[in-house]
This record gives sequence, structure tokens and C-alpha cells, in this order.
Amino acid sequence: MKDSPALAPWIKRFLLEYLPADRNFARNTQHSYRDALRLLVIFAGTTLHRKPDELLVEDLSADLVRRFMRHIEEKRKCSVSTRNQRLAAVRTLAAFISERSPQHLLWCAQLRSVPFKRSGHRPVGYLEKNEIDALLAAPDRTRRLGCRDHTVLLFLYNSGARADEVAQLTVGDLRLHAPQDKSQSFVQLRGKGNKIRFCPLWASTTAALKELVNGRADQERVFLGRSAQPMTRFGVHDIVTRYARIARVQQAALRHKRVGPHTIRHTTATHLLRAGVDINTIRAWLGHVSVDTTNIYAESDLEMKAKALGMCETKLPRDQRRWRDNPDLLTFLGQL
Repeated sequence: MKDSPALAPWIKRFLLEYLPADRNFARNTQHSYRDALRLLVIFAGTTLHRKPDELLVEDLSADLVRRFMRHIEEKRKCSVSTRNQRLAAVRTLAAFISERSPQHLLWCAQLRSVPFKRSGHRPVGYLEKNEIDALLAAPDRTRRLGCRDHTVLLFLYNSGARADEVAQLTVGDLRLHAPQDKSQSFVQLRGKGNKIRFCPLWASTTAALKELVNGRADQERVFLGRSAQPMTRFGVHDIVTRYARIARVQQAALRHKRVGPHTIRHTTATHLLRAGVDINTIRAWLGHVSVDTTNIYAESDLEMKAKALGMCETKLPRDQRRWRDNPDLLTFLGQL
């Protein structure tokens, strides 16, 4: 295995040992890296007319990686950010190999010279209060699945959780107290990098969750699909997009917005900011590592910008009049 020129053993070690054990990357990150390398191996095999198991480390030249990046954008129609994510996986693999095989140091340097592409930052999309209310009202709560879907949407808005965090939530992660108790109900969320954070729950969210998990074991998932199997993040996404289409009938402005679980996450942050919650509290609420990530919500909220502008607006005195509107002056000048 040591200093092996074959590519396949290195990729296996990278995915099975380095990412989960040495780096403790989140499961979704591991899957993202796996998908990127799978696409690269298929592209390299097709380009070089070789089977994937026959590829060598040196076959992944800087020129081939550049061509792969163009393929990602032009043929697969991926965004610049997706292109950069794929490149990050390839560069991390190159660094992993060179650290364990010094003979590949020059190859690694050449591969890592392929630059990331700059992309413009799109404004953060979020919903206004009447739009999120329309979304929450869309499920038919007289039906069992409608109650579950309403609880999913309400929990997303209350917690600002990511879709995967919602899908992985277990009954044991909930701390639900009765309304008469002085204790605050809250939920334990496991975010990126297995970081734990706690989020308080509204009384309405607590009541909906209590009804949903009543009598169930702590290790069970909170949100289940039609066949009582744990819901996936794709299932959470499907619920949001399905009811967003229904809510568009009541709120025409939603027709011009792409609504998904992350849109609700942005909505939670923006509404907290408007309510006067400080940026560090919102950072902890959402599970951001850096406050710089949270600052995008302050930059994107047009309503807050308008209020700030109104506070520094210069207003002329209302009784100020132009000289030509003074009849006495005009009379005086006419007599000269």
C-alpha cells in the first residue's frame, strides 16, 4: 500500500479512514467528497480510456482536473459554488496523498495550483411574516400526516434547524415541559462537525411535538415517513416545497421565491434580528462557528436598512419658503 502509484487504494483510505476517523468530518461532508471523487474517477476513466481500477495517481494531472472543472460547469450545468466544492475535495485528496507519499509532493503542488473560481454572493432568501404564516397554515391539520407536516414546518421555523438536523432528531433530544411548569422546553440539535447546541421551543411547538411523540421510545426518530421509517433530509425538503406551492395561492409573492428548508432557516435568523436579538445569540441559535457567517442576515434585510436610513435622513424645515413665493418681495421689486 505504501507509496502505491495506484489511485484506488488511496481513495479508499481517504474515504474510509482519513475523513471519518482523522478529521471527524460530518456524514454529509463525507458523502459530498465521495460524490466528487466518483465523478472525477468516471471523467478520468472516460477521458483516458481506462477502467477506474487502472487509474494511477499521476493520471490526475492539473490539466485533467481543469478539464473536469469545465465539465462540471458546462456539461453538468453546476453552479460555481458546486464547482468549487468538487475542487476542494480533489485538493484535499491530493494533500492527503502527498503527506503519506513524499514522491507525490510535486504532483500535489501542481494539482493544488488549480484555483477556485470567484463567484458573486446571492442575496439571502427569506420569507416575510405573512408568507411564513401562509406556509404554516397550508397543511391540513385534520389529517394525521397533515399534523406531522405542520409540526415539521413549525419546528423548522422555531429552531432554524437544517434539514438533516431535523431528519436525525430523536425523541430523546427533546425536553418537553407542561405549560404550567416553570422550566423552558428545548431541543438538543447536532449540527455540522457533530457540534451540539440547544434551542428553546415555543409553547405551540412543544404542544405539537408532544402530540407527535407521545408514547414513543427515546431512541426513535421524531419525524417518520408514511411507512413509519425515519424521514430523510430529502423528505423534509419535499414537505417544505410541497406546501410552498400550496401557500403561493394565498401569497402571490411566494411565486417569485424558491422556498426550501434553508429558506426557513434564513427566515428564522432574519426575524430574530428584526426582533432585536443580538447577532451572537443568533450565531449560537443557528450553530454558526463564526459570527461573520451570521452577519449576512444583517446585510440582506432591506427593512432594517430602510429603518437605519430613516434614522439619519436629513429633513428641511417645513416652513421654509422660496423667495419667489413672497408677494411682498415681488411687489417691492416691481416698484423699483
